[in-house]
Amino acid sequence: MKLSLNWLNELVKIDAAPHDYIAAMTMSGSKVETLDYLGAEIENVVVGRLLSVDPHPDASKLVICQVDIGKEEKLQIVTGANNVSAGDLVPVALDGSKLPGGVEIHTGKLRGVESQGMLCSHQELGLTEHDIPDAPEHGILLLNGDEYAGIELGQDIRTVLGFDDHIVDFEITPNRPDCLSVIGLARESAATYDQHYEPEMATVKGGAGSIADQLSVTVEDFEDCPRYTARLVKNVRIAPSPKWMRERLRAMGVRPINNIVDITNYVMLEYGQPMHAFDYACLEDKSIIVRRAKAGELLETLDDQPRKLDESMLVIADGNRAVAVAGVMGGANSEITETTRDVVFESANFKGVGVRLTARALGMRTEASGRFEKGLDPRNTLPALERACQLVELLGAGDVCDGIIDVDSTDKPARVLKLEPERINRFIGIDVSRETMVHYLENLGFIVNGDDITVPSWRMDVEQFADVAEEIARFYGYDKIPTTLYAGPVEYLRDKKLAFEDELHTLCTGLGFDEIQTYSFVNEKCFDRIRLPADSPLRNVMVITNPLSEEMRVMRTNAMPSMLEVLARNANVKNEAAKLFELCSLYFPVLDDNGNVDTHKAPTETVCLTLGAYGAGYDFFALKGAVEGIAAALKIRGLRYAANRENPSFHPGRCADVFVGDKLLGTIGQVHPLVAAEFDMPTDAYIAMLDEAVLMESATDLVLYQPLPRFPASTRDLAIVCDEATPAAALEDCIRAGAGELLEAVKLFDIYRGEQVPAGKKSVAYKLTLRNPERTLTDADSEGAVSAIIAGLEKIGASLRA
Repeated sequence: MKLSLNWLNELVKIDAAPHDYIAAMTMSGSKVETLDYLGAEIENVVVGRLLSVDPHPDASKLVICQVDIGKEEKLQIVTGANNVSAGDLVPVALDGSKLPGGVEIHTGKLRGVESQGMLCSHQELGLTEHDIPDAPEHGILLLNGDEYAGIELGQDIRTVLGFDDHIVDFEITPNRPDCLSVIGLARESAATYDQHYEPEMATVKGGAGSIADQLSVTVEDFEDCPRYTARLVKNVRIAPSPKWMRERLRAMGVRPINNIVDITNYVMLEYGQPMHAFDYACLEDKSIIVRRAKAGELLETLDDQPRKLDESMLVIADGNRAVAVAGVMGGANSEITETTRDVVFESANFKGVGVRLTARALGMRTEASGRFEKGLDPRNTLPALERACQLVELLGAGDVCDGIIDVDSTDKPARVLKLEPERINRFIGIDVSRETMVHYLENLGFIVNGDDITVPSWRMDVEQFADVAEEIARFYGYDKIPTTLYAGPVEYLRDKKLAFEDELHTLCTGLGFDEIQTYSFVNEKCFDRIRLPADSPLRNVMVITNPLSEEMRVMRTNAMPSMLEVLARNANVKNEAAKLFELCSLYFPVLDDNGNVDTHKAPTETVCLTLGAYGAGYDFFALKGAVEGIAAALKIRGLRYAANRENPSFHPGRCADVFVGDKLLGTIGQVHPLVAAEFDMPTDAYIAMLDEAVLMESATDLVLYQPLPRFPASTRDLAIVCDEATPAAALEDCIRAGAGELLEAVKLFDIYRGEQVPAGKKSVAYKLTLRNPERTLTDADSEGAVSAIIAGLEKIGASLRA
């Protein structure tokens, strides 16, 4: 919400510099996004009077002007404009001046005649024909009219054209729609500076006949339209708005159009209440009906777009057709034009949810719908309507009829809460008197009667004790609240799952991985990109009914596409290496008896620890080492691997399933080259996907004490010849089974393929450490263990290398 400080100061006198003001407002709970000065791009441009206008001796299209800017020395300026004459007041850009767009003006010569500046058009000052309706399309801006009465020679043009204004852009939270208005922010500003602000009640003279004989209003849906108010204005005189209104609208980011449209926009900004004006002559049967749209009903809105409506949408209609989409936009069939003579002003309250759904369905979010979506105060419709009619009379834009049509179904009593000073002080940790608390609340418009607090209708966010305490805290000053210890004992309960995820974060970053976060929403095409079979259960997905885009229409069941997207993006921007991890959520839908996704049941959510890496020197074994490092840190025992040649997403010879005992922990491996090509991955990539639940279940805090050995170890080196396809894990299983409790450690130290072993075979060398904790091993003990190992190896077709 933008706020003009010039407009604000006409309502509340704020004796503070703009930067001090925004600091104070931020501390009282109104967050400021930006502070801008409207005239920041204009420097050294003043008002001047043309003393004479003479032809240029050497250029028929140029004239030489003598200009008085209120100083003893007069200026000579050459211009090509043909709309100037002696006596005109004009904007004069002096030597060294700056104009919007970075333009700088300096003294120079035009066809041999010195020009000591420039006369400015409205476009050169950053204005449009909407800001200056009577400005010539091509020519100098003349400041001769009544709107410029009282200006002085040499006066800064910024003060003349309303550029001497600071604009504060507030970030308004959804629970404070009352602050989407100048009055709402004026109330907050006044309370911040310990003042009380009460907006003036608009008064309307009327006298142009009774509305009762000329218009009827029927509301068929009070649920979505709890209040509808209307007034009739006759003999409308469409004209440009006065200068002061145009300047305020421009400062607030709204383009001036004409007096009637500008009044509705002005009131929306001032009161926060969207309004609409209908051409009375276009309303058939002279009636307004608030009803549901008919299925397939068509309406061309003010943006000249045809809209197909449905029965879920609320419309404003006359006796025959829709003339507006309620709370969103009016229809072209009843818009205000130059020929409009009578106008119906609408000020209504529409349910926010309905407006949001309608605007979304039609793809047209407007200023009005954005306000209605947040939930507006129904009691604000009448004051806003009266203010609009007051402005009509003030601007001489028409004759207001007597009477108001007010269809009001809101009978909810004002909310009353208890004032509990002692409890508030304990709750916040401050010591504020009851009188001071009452003062804070009354400045905000609350009514305090004894211990009862009557909450104003516009503060729908204040519902309970904590909300009252918050009001006290923010005007006492968050920065003044002392730092104190808890009054009682504090027991910090840490969720086990969150604590475990924190530990995983620490482990992964300690291993050199950087965390990423990706969306849980994907497109089904990603399953084709990772070569997932057509009958894979992972293709059963939850479809999102209102996706952000087609690329985010289903909930993911596989973590690989998200990780590959990020790896590929890094590789393609010449990042030479990357090691990434993510704790990503996967969603597995519940299937009905026919094997179809049951959309009425929530999916099962699991968390997958995904590791991804690429770069020089990184390979399958480096990734395997990272997985083992995580397992070791979590004290997970019994980790084993099984080659997986069937997973279509991974390289068939460089992929393994990881088990903890008999439980599948996940899969690690090199991404299949065809999959990598689908993601434009220019180099080999490696990914591990581990089930967080299995990790958490297998992890332990138990540390087993191992005393220092009292007896020496015996080592043996075994070179084992086996089939090329035999995994090293199978050989290690045989070694552990054969050596039994005597085996202290086994380490693979060499793999040989070559002439000294038969074709299709490989030689795998292990170093074994044997030890008996109770006595010194004998040769017979060691040989017995080796013999048992050899017997086990022979069962899987392996033998000692000769």
